[in-house]
Amino acid sequence: METVKQLLDKKGREVWSILGDTLMYDALKMMDDKNVGGLLVQEGDTYTGFLSERDYARGVVRESDITLNSQVKEVMTTRVLYVTPTHKIEECMALMIEKRVRHLPVKDGDIFVGVVSIGDVVKTVISQQKFMIEQLENYITGS
Repeated sequence: METVKQLLDKKGREVWSILGDTLMYDALKMMDDKNVGGLLVQEGDTYTGFLSERDYARGVVRESDITLNSQVKEVMTTRVLYVTPTHKIEECMALMIEKRVRHLPVKDGDIFVGVVSIGDVVKTVISQQKFMIEQLENYITGS
């Protein structure tokens, strides 16, 4: 069973963040430039939320006054779920499914050291299953 630390060792540990008073246009532009689906939101040295593309899409639908000129803090999720490097990938998948989130920041002590996405988790699970199938085939055929 692979851990979040092992996944981050392969994927990388970039953590992108943005200030809460940043305009949504600039936040979405940053997500596009960095090829990520979400950003940690901070005020000074404190993280206050997480902003995903989904947060913006739902904000536009639910609140008629949410636009590209709205501030990130008007749209962001304030209750940030996170995991630690020691969490198993399967635990991340279960948490993402249960809480209906697509990103989990990774926190080691007081520091965010990465972000895992549902895509990262699914790719890892598929890779693990493929390896297990190959091992079982080798065992059965005596290779």
